[in-house]
Amino acid sequence: MSATVSHRWNHQPVPAEAVARLVAALQTSPVLAEILVRAGWSDLAEAKRFLQPRLAELEDPFRIANIDRAVARLQAAILGHHSLVILGDYDVDGVSSTALLVSILRQFGLAPRFIVPLRLEEGYGLSRNAIDRALEQGPPDLFIALDCGTNSCAEVAYLRSRGADVIIVDHHRSKEAVPAEAILINPHVHPETAAPAWQNLCTVGLVFKLVHALLKAQREVGHPVAQAIKLRDYLDLVAMGTVADLVPLLGENRILAKHGLSILEQTTRPGLVALMDVSGIDRMNGIHPVDISFRLGPRINASGRLADAAVSVELILSQDRTFCLEAARQLDGFNRERQEIERRITEDAERQVEQLYAGDTAIVLYDDSWHPGVVGIVASRVSRKFHRPCIVLGREGETAKGSGRSVFGINLVEALGECNALLGSWGGHPMAVGVSLARERVAEFRPLFNAAVASRLVGRTLDHTVEIAAWVELETLDEHLMGELELLHPFGQGNPKPVFGVAGAVLGKRPEIFKEQHFRFQLDDAQGRRLFGVAWKMADRLPPTGKRVDLAFELVWNHFNGRKLLQLELLDWRLAE
Repeated sequence: MSATVSHRWNHQPVPAEAVARLVAALQTSPVLAEILVRAGWSDLAEAKRFLQPRLAELEDPFRIANIDRAVARLQAAILGHHSLVILGDYDVDGVSSTALLVSILRQFGLAPRFIVPLRLEEGYGLSRNAIDRALEQGPPDLFIALDCGTNSCAEVAYLRSRGADVIIVDHHRSKEAVPAEAILINPHVHPETAAPAWQNLCTVGLVFKLVHALLKAQREVGHPVAQAIKLRDYLDLVAMGTVADLVPLLGENRILAKHGLSILEQTTRPGLVALMDVSGIDRMNGIHPVDISFRLGPRINASGRLADAAVSVELILSQDRTFCLEAARQLDGFNRERQEIERRITEDAERQVEQLYAGDTAIVLYDDSWHPGVVGIVASRVSRKFHRPCIVLGREGETAKGSGRSVFGINLVEALGECNALLGSWGGHPMAVGVSLARERVAEFRPLFNAAVASRLVGRTLDHTVEIAAWVELETLDEHLMGELELLHPFGQGNPKPVFGVAGAVLGKRPEIFKEQHFRFQLDDAQGRRLFGVAWKMADRLPPTGKRVDLAFELVWNHFNGRKLLQLELLDWRLAE
């Protein structure tokens, strides 16, 4: 199964009249107008909303099922100074959700204790072991589970038997019955109230809606703290969880992420400032989703994968700069350790794919020696490289445990539902899941999962397709176009970075290979202006010089030595017809 072959290119023409209408109404270039029409924003009002997402357009939070009940319970807790425990998952969504809710409730005079499950000892989510640790100081009046708990009927019953009320805020799909004894906020469980604007919120987005509703209710009763809190200041946490959790950056997710990234650029939280410093992020160049996905997120995740993710929550909440710097360095150290473990497992996993898989639709990999805490990242890498849904499992006792990542168009929750009889526990959302099963059943699971994925491909293939957003001339690639593309930010799930095509370009100079894997190249446009490009991990496929080639690429700013230079990031090339 090779990952270095050329991809299929696709470019479906869009109605010229729709493009012309947006060009005239919005005073944009035809390139931007074509991208908007192709993405489904041909209606003028919808195109304006997409280009200018406003916080004022967020829907009334009380429209989400059970938020009214959760707000009433939180108001009672504030009034009665009740004891609280908050348990949040150990990924970025869970960590940012926990930090957000703890921050707000502290301002109302509550002192919530928070714990994050210890991944290797307590497993995923609302487990009995994690609950027992949370109750060591006695049962609280109110127990809140974040980013987990939708399928935890027995655990909720146990908490209720200990005298605790339970609120669950989660976005994972339900597999069977949901806890009837808890106040459950999850749009996927209550589809009748799930408007398209917010049905794909991750947990931190739902916590933001809950907090927004709480502030509205507290303001109505004249609570002075509610008047003083500026909810906008917490959007940095919402953006981090939203981007990291691979939810579609459309609807309210787009509004929250766009404004949240701006808040993150200006954040004064000592913990996030320290984390950006150790991550090598220069806020002067702006904060983009890739900074969360590849710098902040992995460091936050690393503590949960290898140690205790509560360190990440404490880092975000702390005002002690010395502690924050030490904690950020600790997370950076965990991340380096995680990278080394991940590198070794990824090499092993890719060898397994080349040896075991030929025409398979889906990939299941297992090894006794793999660390269950980092296999999710390996699954992401393998899935991207081979463009197949992939589940990677490591050993934990007598269990094979790990994570799965999908590709566009394949819902992992639905596919795993067909394998339920073999699985011990599993859950997640369409693009990312957690899985565990008995080690001796992995061989049985492979063909079953492959068949489940294949059944969802009727009439189509998983061969990677490069979707060309617009064919352009080299002369159009300039600062003005880059300024227009800024309006489309943030890019991510559901709003991919546009891929441009140039036909019949000629490289006058042989590309320069660097670090043995990558190459740089140069192009001159019709006016003699020189454009520069880079191709990552494509040194084994150099385009020829002196021949006409078609190029598929993304446009980025390359920041170097205080300057920024327009750069083409090559994704694929082919000989021109």
